[in-house]
Amino acid sequence: MKKPRSTSDPDDPEAARQYCLRLLSGRPRTRTELGEAMRRKGFAEEVVDGILERYSEVGMIDDAVFARAWVDSRHRVRGLSKRALAGELRRKGVDPEHVEAAVERVSDDDEREAALDLARRRYRGLAGQDPQAVLRKLVGMLARKGYGAGVAIPVVKQVLAEAENEAAELLDEDAHFE
Repeated sequence: MKKPRSTSDPDDPEAARQYCLRLLSGRPRTRTELGEAMRRKGFAEEVVDGILERYSEVGMIDDAVFARAWVDSRHRVRGLSKRALAGELRRKGVDPEHVEAAVERVSDDDEREAALDLARRRYRGLAGQDPQAVLRKLVGMLARKGYGAGVAIPVVKQVLAEAENEAAELLDEDAHFE
């Protein structure tokens, strides 16, 4: 375990407040993340607790808002599944109640659409490879994004069927030009 970096005065609430504000100015953070960072910096536990409590009271730290924004962003941008999002939030120290509420905002249809979009995009780079290899790679990619087999396999089958239909249509068009 790393030894905490010492500050000039671990009981200095003003230095701790300034440090916490610097952390918050970089990106939103959870209460747990802020507390851990301030403790690593060497601030006294009672100073850290007081600042976190005050910033929570005034709304500068709100794990529920953080969780909702995290889920919206990570699902939309990275296509992560509800399971993966919940895991990330738990690792960040978000209360399970806030995790559940945030993840519930992603519907099963939204999750399936995100998986389908990911698989379609990834398929473009795999087209022409052995179908079994493509199947394994697509299912594996979705699994790494947190999708279970119940979502991944039907999605991959749909993507492969769409690709086959497109290839068949191209063949039909070529046949008409001869």
